[in-house]
Amino acid sequence: MWRNLPVGPVTLGVMSTVLSRGLDRVARPQHGVFTRTQALRDGGMALDAVKSRVRRGTWRRIYSGVYTDLLGTLERPAQLWAAVLYAGRGAVISHETAAELHELTDEESPLVHVAIPAGRQVAPAAGLRVHRLSRVYDPEDGHRDPPHTTIEDTLLDLAQVAATFDEACGWITRAFGRGLTSEVRLRHAMSQRVKVRWRAELSDVIGCGQAGDHSALEYRFTKDVERAHGLPVADRQVPFTLPNGQTGKRDRVYPGFGVAIELDGRLSHRPEDKWRDLARDRAAIVSGLEPLRYGWSDVNDTPCATAAEVGAILKAGGWQGAPRRCSPSCAAAADAKL
Repeated sequence: MWRNLPVGPVTLGVMSTVLSRGLDRVARPQHGVFTRTQALRDGGMALDAVKSRVRRGTWRRIYSGVYTDLLGTLERPAQLWAAVLYAGRGAVISHETAAELHELTDEESPLVHVAIPAGRQVAPAAGLRVHRLSRVYDPEDGHRDPPHTTIEDTLLDLAQVAATFDEACGWITRAFGRGLTSEVRLRHAMSQRVKVRWRAELSDVIGCGQAGDHSALEYRFTKDVERAHGLPVADRQVPFTLPNGQTGKRDRVYPGFGVAIELDGRLSHRPEDKWRDLARDRAAIVSGLEPLRYGWSDVNDTPCATAAEVGAILKAGGWQGAPRRCSPSCAAAADAKL
């Protein structure tokens, strides 16, 4: 089974035996992985011959009915192809594993996620998570290596199973930050689904993601600090250059009022991150901006106090407005006058 095969790199083309021409033609695009059916149909083999190769160890069984003759450990593409082939007709890589293929995440998913049409069933297998979905896949999904859901369907699938709204928001805003999707494409994908968890809320997230909110924290700032309290709309993802030539983007800049805001959702900071942040702040000051930094607790736990502070600094920079109360108990407006 899957857990018996070590995970890691392997030199491509190292095989324990030479496959027949027909089977090699099928297995090569699948990174050396093939099914029993393909061995019988495309390789012209008898069932007893297949069983003999498995019994002698010439071929290794990855899942039931899925084999390879590659020696050593399997590369990630071969692992994923094995999962798709095992799941059978209409199967595609999905969810966290599709996110990995789209480079939406930088980590390999511990479980390999595959999606199959709702009318089918697949026996459980170690290391594999099977999702049964009712929607029809985009036909082009079948022409990827390995077959996997589009980035838009991947995002909506991940939102559907997210533990929290912030987690779902994080997937979508990250996709915009990495340039993987667009508002038009994601809204179209959403319109094709009868059921979308948090549909109205995610619609707002999509618009903010297109406008430059590239994390759940940035979206929360837009919604709960800026918009809820009537603060000016800042420019987002504003390019800057440090004195050493390093470039980056500021999360928020209020150019007319000389204020720059960085939103940092990290729970801990490495020493190099601390010095990098200080360099960004010094560069902001040199360019005539007042740098402010806020984290999760500032935005999630005390958004009214944060709005009051930002409002006061904006007023000092020439803003003629004032924060408004987001609720009867909100003290942002009163605090801003202090």
